[in-house]
Order: sequence, then C-alpha cells, then structure tokens
Amino acid sequence: MDIIRTAARIALTFLPVVIMGNWQMKRKLRWAESRGDQELVDKIKTHMNVRHQRHKVIFFYGLLITPVIIFWLTILASMERTPLTGRWRLILLSPEEEEEISSQLAGNGWYQAVGDILSQEGDTPQIVPPSDWRFLWVRSTLCRLESVIPLLQKEGELEAKWLECGPNDIPLPPPADHPLRPRPRASEYVRRFAELSCGRAPPPVPHGVLGPPYSLIVVDKPDSSNAFSYGFGPDGGGGIVVFSGFLDDIISKYPHLDPSASAPSSQSQPQRSWWSALFGSFTTVHPPVNQRPMPTEEQTSELAILLAHELSHLILSHHLETLSSGSIIWPGILSIGTDIIRALIFPFTMMFGPFVNDALAGIGKASSGEFTKLTEYCTSQKQEVEADVVSARLLAHAGFDPRHAVRFWEERNEQNERTAECTPKHATEIIASEKQWEQTAPMRWMGSTHPYNVTRVEKLKEELKRWEKKREEARRILAEEERES
Repeated sequence: MDIIRTAARIALTFLPVVIMGNWQMKRKLRWAESRGDQELVDKIKTHMNVRHQRHKVIFFYGLLITPVIIFWLTILASMERTPLTGRWRLILLSPEEEEEISSQLAGNGWYQAVGDILSQEGDTPQIVPPSDWRFLWVRSTLCRLESVIPLLQKEGELEAKWLECGPNDIPLPPPADHPLRPRPRASEYVRRFAELSCGRAPPPVPHGVLGPPYSLIVVDKPDSSNAFSYGFGPDGGGGIVVFSGFLDDIISKYPHLDPSASAPSSQSQPQRSWWSALFGSFTTVHPPVNQRPMPTEEQTSELAILLAHELSHLILSHHLETLSSGSIIWPGILSIGTDIIRALIFPFTMMFGPFVNDALAGIGKASSGEFTKLTEYCTSQKQEVEADVVSARLLAHAGFDPRHAVRFWEERNEQNERTAECTPKHATEIIASEKQWEQTAPMRWMGSTHPYNVTRVEKLKEELKRWEKKREEARRILAEEERES
C-alpha cells in the first residue's frame, strides 16, 4: 500500500502541470481563432494532438495505471477463503505482522489490551474474579464449546453420525466444504517470488490452526447485556469478554435453578493471585458468602449461544480481517482519494497558499483515524452473519440444540446499548449514527423494512434448512447406492 500511495502521488504530481498546460494551449487556441490566424490555429491543434498522443498516453496515463495495477495485484495476492463458510475475504497483513500481533496478545498481553479497552468506557471496570460462580459458569460453558473445535477439522469422518440424526435428535451439520485448516497464505507466493528473484530461498512460514484455550473476562456491568471477542493468536492471544448484565437476563428469564448443584465453597474467600496482580488497578467484585445453586442446562444453553457466536469470531480470525480493512485498505483508499482531490483543485487553490491543501490533508487523516477507531471495536455485518452460521456448528457438536439460537436472536432483535455487538461505549455511538442513517433519504429509498438483525435470523434459518436438505440428499444417494449394489 505504501508503494501504491507513492506511485499515485508521483502520477498526481504531474496532474496539475498537465491541466495547466492544456489550459494554456486552449487559451492560445482561442486567442489565435479570435485573430483569424488559421495557420497558427492549425499549428496549435497539431501540437496539441501530438502532445496528447505521445505525452499523455505514454507518460501520464502510464503513471496513473501503474498504482491501479499494483493495487489489484495486491488484492488478488491477499485473497483467501474463510474456513467453514468459504467466503472470499482480504487479509493484507504479512506473516511477520500477524506473528507480532499474536506475540503482543499472548499470555497477559490480551488482558492488558482488553483492560485498556474497558477503561475507555469511562468508569473503572469491575472484574468478576475467577472464584465467582458466574465466572466458573461461563468458563465451564466455554470449555465445553472449545472441546469440539478439533471436530471442525475432521467433520468428514463424522458422516455416519450426521446421517443418523432423527427428527427428535439435535441436528448435526453436514461436513463443511472448507474445513477448519491452516489459513492459506496467498501473500506468501508474492514474498517467495521476491525472495527467489534475489537469489534467496525463503523457508515456508508455518501457520497452524489457532485454537483453545482462549482468555476470558467477566465484567460486573448490569446495564450491559452482551459480550465481545477480541484478539488473535495462541497462548490466550484471543478471548471473550462477557458482561454480567447478560447473565442477569438469563437468570431472570429462567428463574428456576438446579438445587442439586452448588457453586464451589472457595467463592466465599477473596483470592490474591495473578488475576488480582494483573487487574490491580481495577475494582474487583467479591462474591457473596452465601453459596448459590448452579444454573440449569436451559440457562447454560442461552449462555452457550452467545459464547459460540463470539468464539466463532476468534476461530475465523475476524480480528485480522478487521485490522486489514480498518487499518490498511480503507485508510489507504481515503489517502489516495484525498490526494486526487487535492491534485484536481490545486490550480484553483494554489493562489491561497498551502493552507487549503494542508486543511484537506488534515481532513483525510482525521477521517482515516475515525474509521480505524470504529473498525477496531466492531465487526462487519458479513462477519456477524458468518459467526452465527459457524456458531450453529459449534453448538451442535457440543450437544446444544442450534435451533434454539433462532429463538435467541429473534428475542434480541431490538438492538440497543445493552445488546449491541460492540463494546458499550462504541455501541452507543454506532446505534445513534444508525438511527440517524435510517432517517435519511437513501435509507428510506432502499427500504428499512428489512433490519439487519432480521437478516441474521433469516440467514441462520437458511443454514439449518440447508443442513436438513443436505441430509435428505445424502440419504437418498446412499439408498440408491445400496439398491444398485
């Protein structure tokens, strides 16, 4: 992207010169025509045609095409298939950049990064300690989902079990056309070609499937009923943050708890450990002394649906995709767009000195910074739908009924600050902007009768119907093969 911006700026440097040169030639042509000097008019036109053919096509247009070609070659070299869904996506980060991100978030790095995000909410975050029954509940549910991630790499071996599912059984997904495997590194081919052209043979860069264990934080925030995922990499480089408001909603929705089980007695004693050392600057919520019964399977199923959704973001490395688009692609495009505008209006703004051009450059940088900040905390709509689809696989393999996820997301259709798919602070900003956008003419023209959350539910229903259709087709083919044999 740096090469593209440099090449584009070199080309745009000559744009004002070409524009002003053409303007001068046209001015001379009008002056010659006003004098009635046909010989001079023909001479100027001949000169303009020769200049247009030789200089513009070869030099000017060549410079403009060069960054475009480099841009699309970069895009093609960075395209890859998303595991499990097969969606084409773009990740521009190099292997070294990915490893740097992973190493920064590994171990305690993830907790420090998430702590900084939570601190930006304004109030000091209140962290639920690991001895609290709520943390133990979330951790055990997350571990149950984590244990089935290896199955996503070998779903083809589960075909017999998948076909045996009856109408009263939990439906299992058909084997994915793109199983969870090490992500392809299309950019590595470009890197290897560059190394080989210099006479060096680079070793292949390993890139394994990033799996559990994932990091976890439960934040005592009753006014926030959601969770969010963050990070990338092994050794806890990715993890999930759950807000207690969501747990409170589940308990109030299904108030009947299982009296046969109770939380461990250790929850009544505050602990001083790596947890308290890490979050020493935060407020730690000490659990009550009285033991509380553990939640039922029905309540755990609701918790698993949200955790599976956030876990899918981590499995699919959506964090890298968001960084690529928010930190590289769109800032680069905005920068090039700003340069084009500055070059086009330079003949008119040069009389005002450098202040106008500097102001335009500042606007471009500010817009790029705001866009990067927005994409850092929130995922795109495509990623949200994709996480819903993949979470259904996790739920099914972990023994939860994925059909309950349809009802779960239908009940959460009305997005607000408590349930939005971002951290609470940025959720408030985004929802406010979305409400303003819905009142605009383009939104009314496109139609606002099909909200985004409704689309998510419909996509999830389509995925579950696809499972059933695939199962029926596979059974029919199997029956035909048995009859033929």
